Amino acid sequence: MKKKEKEVRGFVFNKFEEPEKSVFDRLFDIFKEIITHTSGDLDEALDWLRQLDDEYQLTTDDYSIDDFVEELKQKGYIKEEIEPDGNGGMSITAKTERAIRQQALEQIFGRLKKGGAGNHRTNKTGRGDEHTGDFRQYQFGDSLSRISVTESLRNAQINNGIGEFSMSEEDLVVEETHFKSQMSTVLMIDISHSMILYGEDRITPAKKVAMALSELITTRYPKDTLDILVFGNDAWPISIAELPYLKVGPYHTNTVAGLELAMDLLRRKRNTNKQIFMITDGKPSCIREKDGSYYKNSVGLDPYVIDKCYNKARQARKLRIPITTFMIAQDPYLTRFVEEFTAANQGKAFYTGLKGLGEMIFEDYESNRKKRIRG
Repeated sequence: MKKKEKEVRGFVFNKFEEPEKSVFDRLFDIFKEIITHTSGDLDEALDWLRQLDDEYQLTTDDYSIDDFVEELKQKGYIKEEIEPDGNGGMSITAKTERAIRQQALEQIFGRLKKGGAGNHRTNKTGRGDEHTGDFRQYQFGDSLSRISVTESLRNAQINNGIGEFSMSEEDLVVEETHFKSQMSTVLMIDISHSMILYGEDRITPAKKVAMALSELITTRYPKDTLDILVFGNDAWPISIAELPYLKVGPYHTNTVAGLELAMDLLRRKRNTNKQIFMITDGKPSCIREKDGSYYKNSVGLDPYVIDKCYNKARQARKLRIPITTFMIAQDPYLTRFVEEFTAANQGKAFYTGLKGLGEMIFEDYESNRKKRIRG
């Protein structure tokens, strides 16, 4: 009789092979990247795409760029618009704007799983809603849902015995929970002319970070708030939907105006935890005077301008609003300014190039969710 072979159990590992993408999906990934660089200019983006197709043969004999454009229309990613004068053209839709934000999130922060309520945990215990594994005596006012039935029954048996089982308030215990805080963040983006000087595109990475951060907060931390503002000669808020279209202007850098607006926005928030993220590559060089005129000086660090910046940093500190500066420049004199600015606010500063900017902001945002921010 032939001996039965012993069954072998275990794991079999195969080389991962990415699922084959359709021509549309491959082109759409490239299209989303290009439309970010062109600040939402659809005609320019499609011109770039056609040039890339000529060079790298992105399409096939059965599927052309024109077919791709038609499918974009059918799927609601672009739309045709007619102006009152009869002229018209095509533009991207809100659906495309959302797709761009999602791609930025995946590129910068990785494939993050959507969380639940999205609150920020602190290291304080009390009447919160995240379990710690620790127990304490029941106190009047504790929610009944927090009572640990198992531990309370155990106490009742120990204190009163099984024969004449009874339970009193002294037997009740509740499980400690973490407080969960909500975060209000203002992201300041420098759109002064220096953001595109010296042949380096600095505004596109800043836009990507803003889009990724907005997508992270709205999906993973929906109870948090994010306001975005830009600053050049002046400062003004922009909506998340405006981010793909953001462009650099012929502006100086009015950091004070940006900080004033950021603090004004945060004063209106009820959340205890508030913070400012500032992305900039240049030195403060502009102040708007009370009479509406502008004082500008692009040469060196003007004491009149930077002193006002330090005053705003101290004012934010009194309001318990920490400022984290992401400096896309490493000139020694600018580094010294940021160090003094950070000391005045007791905030943080990162001196970085464009590479890794998004990861730094993500890590800082995530680290702040583990503690309550205090002045």
